[in-house]
This record gives sequence, C-alpha cells and structure tokens, in this order.
Amino acid sequence: MVLTAADRWTLKDGTVHPSGFWAEEVAFPHRAFTKAGWEITIATPGGKAPTLDRLSLGISGGMPGKRREVERYLDGIQDELATPVPLDTVDADAFDVVFYPGGHGPMEDLAYDETSGALLADRLASGRPLALLCHAPAAITAATGPDGKNPFAGRRMTGLSNREELLNRFAWKAPWLLEDRLKELGVDYSKTLIPLRPHVVVDGNLYTGQNPQSSEELADRLIADVGAARPST
Repeated sequence: MVLTAADRWTLKDGTVHPSGFWAEEVAFPHRAFTKAGWEITIATPGGKAPTLDRLSLGISGGMPGKRREVERYLDGIQDELATPVPLDTVDADAFDVVFYPGGHGPMEDLAYDETSGALLADRLASGRPLALLCHAPAAITAATGPDGKNPFAGRRMTGLSNREELLNRFAWKAPWLLEDRLKELGVDYSKTLIPLRPHVVVDGNLYTGQNPQSSEELADRLIADVGAARPST
C-alpha cells in the first residue's frame, strides 16, 4: 500500500488545506486484504508517517456507525501506519499487488513524485495488479514511459469526479481537478451518473475506484482476481 506523506493540499490562492489520506480508503481495503491472508507493507515517500485527513472521520466520512468502525480499525493498525518503509527502498516486483489509497494528499506529493511515477510506469508495464483509488490516480501524472509519454494514456480508468470534488466547499480553489487532469493525460475516463456511488474499472492489470464508496468493491475485486490467478494447492 503506497500512501501519501503529505499533510496538506496547497490551493491555487496559496492557502493550505490540511489533508492526508482518507480513512475509509485505507481501513476497508487493509481489513479485506488481511482477512484474505495477505501480508501488507505500507510505504510512503521518505518513509514519513502518513497523516489522517480528519475530515474523513467527520460527516464527509459517512454515517456515525461507519466512521466509528473505520476509526477503530485504524487505531488497531496504528503501529503499521507509524512506521512505513521509504518508497524508494521498495521492490514492487516482490509484491502481488500495488495499491494506492487516496485522500487529497496525493494531489500534493504523489502527483509530482518521480520515485512513485517510475514505480507506476514499471508496474503497469509488468502486467501485474496495480490499483488506485479515488484521488490516488493523481499519481499517474508523474509517470513517464520509455517513449517519454504518459503510459496511462488510452487506458480505461476512473477517479474522483469533478462533481464529487465540488461537493467540498474549498474545491473552487483547487489548482486542478482530477477528472480534468486524467482526461488531459489521455485516459479513457468514466464515472457513475450518480455521485458517491461505487464504481470500479478494470483494464487488464489496472484497477481503479472512483471514490471512497468504492473502497470495498475495489479490494474485493483484487482479492478475487489474484486468488483466481494463483494455482490451487
């Protein structure tokens, strides 16, 4: 799991919005992967402990019961979250799945991180599972293929839509919106007609989820596909 190390999102007027990773997008996939028996390694740029976006445990994070469930789970894996490995030490080939959760943090750091960009380009070319959720597809901005072009151009993907982003009161100050950026990069972008509904797109080894509500569906699809690809013993 590659998490943002950013604790802010710098807006176009220079103001800083406190940010980080979105709680549900880490908690529910981590729980699903753990139940499937997977060993999880958390990595961030520089090995910096990731910051939880507190908005994700407020009303934006769903109903109170769901938020309490997410918070309890994150509390239970706090030791893992506090000690991530540096992203530049990770050999992605050693992992069955590379999974990027979202939050606004990736708009600040992973979208410009050359180490992450190289990992994404190599992983896409490898044919092995790569998954990005909600705002995490922002990270593909930093990816460059051997031909100097973005390797995700032409691939079918989703990510947080403009309409969903604009539900945030501060979004009008965003330096750019994810849906717009993905289309500019040549991605074949799709979204649900109704905002905040689960939507998962699979294009070969590339898996993407549109929003936090897609967290469980995306994780379950990965588990099913990776399990199906392994020979029975």
